[in-house]
Amino acid sequence: MKKIDKTLSHLPSLELAQIAARAALDKKAENLVILDVQGLASFTDAFVIMSGRSTRHVQGLAQAVDDALASKRLKTTTTEGLTEGHWVLLDYGEIVVHIFYSDTREFYNLEGLWHDAPRVPVEETPVARPGED
Repeated sequence: MKKIDKTLSHLPSLELAQIAARAALDKKAENLVILDVQGLASFTDAFVIMSGRSTRHVQGLAQAVDDALASKRLKTTTTEGLTEGHWVLLDYGEIVVHIFYSDTREFYNLEGLWHDAPRVPVEETPVARPGED
């Protein structure tokens, strides 16, 4: 596993996934799921998967997730697809966030590929905005 910022080393990966999920839901992400892939994947502990209504919405969701995690001093190791806005991948090591334009999500069907992974309910705690810590 990749190391996360030492200020967040005490946070479990599923808690980081919750932070990302709540930030995305605050920006109206659709069909959001968190998959716990610990023990199923060697490269990450959790996937956060969601859809956006347009390419601009997908890009906005990516920015909201990145802002929420950056406010906790967590930086992405890899960002792919942001310019196109059809499938944005944000890799934070402990968690990987997939933000799809709806049709693209159906085509790749990540939930089907990882059907053995337990789904984690999203907690309803509000997300602190950057600078509100």
